Amino acid sequence: MQNFETVIGLEVHIQLNTNSKAFSTEKNKFDLNPNNNISSVTLALPGTLPVANVNHMHKAIKLGLAFDCHINEINYFDRKNYFYPDLPKGYQITQDAQTICKGGTITFMSQGVEKTIRIHHIHMEEDAGKSSHDQSSYSLIDYNRAGTPLLELVTEPDFRSGQEAHDFLAHLQKIVQYLDVSDGNMEEGSIRCDCNVSVRPLGSPTYGERREIKNVNSKKFAKIAIEYEAKAQIEEITAGNTIYKTTMLFDPENGTTRPMRKKETENDYRYFPEPDLPPIHISAQLLETIKNQIEWLPQTLAKELSTKYHVPSHHIEVLTESVGIGKYALSLLSQGLNPKECADLLVLKMIPLAIESDTVLDELIPFEKIRQIINLIDSGKASKASIYQELIPAIIKNKNQTVEELTQNLGILTSEDQSFIDEIISKVLQDFPDKVKEYRNGKTGLLGFFIGQIKREVGNKADLKVLNDKLMSILNSK
Repeated sequence: MQNFETVIGLEVHIQLNTNSKAFSTEKNKFDLNPNNNISSVTLALPGTLPVANVNHMHKAIKLGLAFDCHINEINYFDRKNYFYPDLPKGYQITQDAQTICKGGTITFMSQGVEKTIRIHHIHMEEDAGKSSHDQSSYSLIDYNRAGTPLLELVTEPDFRSGQEAHDFLAHLQKIVQYLDVSDGNMEEGSIRCDCNVSVRPLGSPTYGERREIKNVNSKKFAKIAIEYEAKAQIEEITAGNTIYKTTMLFDPENGTTRPMRKKETENDYRYFPEPDLPPIHISAQLLETIKNQIEWLPQTLAKELSTKYHVPSHHIEVLTESVGIGKYALSLLSQGLNPKECADLLVLKMIPLAIESDTVLDELIPFEKIRQIINLIDSGKASKASIYQELIPAIIKNKNQTVEELTQNLGILTSEDQSFIDEIISKVLQDFPDKVKEYRNGKTGLLGFFIGQIKREVGNKADLKVLNDKLMSILNSK
């Protein structure tokens, strides 16, 4: 493996979240009931004609602008002719020579390193239906998916590992959700990819022959499929065999690939211009309008959180996981709250609680109570642990009670007079003389043990900073 380099290009199919299908009016909706969202146009009944979906085009433009693609001013649709039971028309409406987006790049993080891949093009097309071969003695066909608006994003062969492909798909999934062009749900098939895999000796300028792994529907499976296929190709080459251009299928049960059909020549799809759809002209004004709709991308949101509000870097990834979380964080930080404590509260407590209770963040705790929580932490009048473990659950459960009432009821406020701590410290140190000796002989990790014993005695009344300072002063004085 060390003497070879893996070369990967991806063809990613992104299902769009438009209300209707690409060229017909029925609902564009994932539906578990087969053949529920179909029409005469989808079924290609005689006399029916397609009509282009303007939102299909708008979402293609938005994705292209996010990746600095060139947007073609004039767009044509083409017919891609092939025959399969789940393709009722006998052809697919797509784009061939003149695609809506050309060029562009996508930058993402993979294993802590920034990676940039080039885009060859993005084109608009419709999806086929779905055939099932394992539910009956017959093949079953569901046309719900037929006509779903797709974007196919084709990369250059710039990936060098299955992990890079995995991380790219995770980043792309986040981007399409930020842009609201797709729900990005790979489990429901909203993002699927074909992985073109080849290997070549290290340092060789020539690409090896590629095999295409079709219809991989998860980033995890993409990584496994690529790694298995690369290893298999290297073993064949090392054994003196020749790699032929082949379409492969991935078996998620055992993590292997197997041949579907050889591709000794390219398929002859007999592309020709779609006669029932006129060319589409994209104006500079439309481009500007759509560009202004791109409010945030993960990288721009991360930069805002980091440079303007100085949010700790280890929280950035969680706070940019979705545009909703990121915008909520910005709404809190813009009110002048302590950035570190605000980020801690969101990442360590509120986001997990929101996920657990299936609640949106802005409905979990009212903003004014969040302000009071942060101010309470900043004041040191209650320990952060007691606020997180006791106060916040109580605020969510008792919505009609004030923060002040709940802190009083829970007894989590520290006492203003901390003189009582001296007597408790003295008692604990007398109870554990051996531990005191060990500490003074260099086992300083025992400090946490002493603090725990003292907190058992005083509960939440002690100011932890005062306690820590007093305890260390006594322990280090003898």
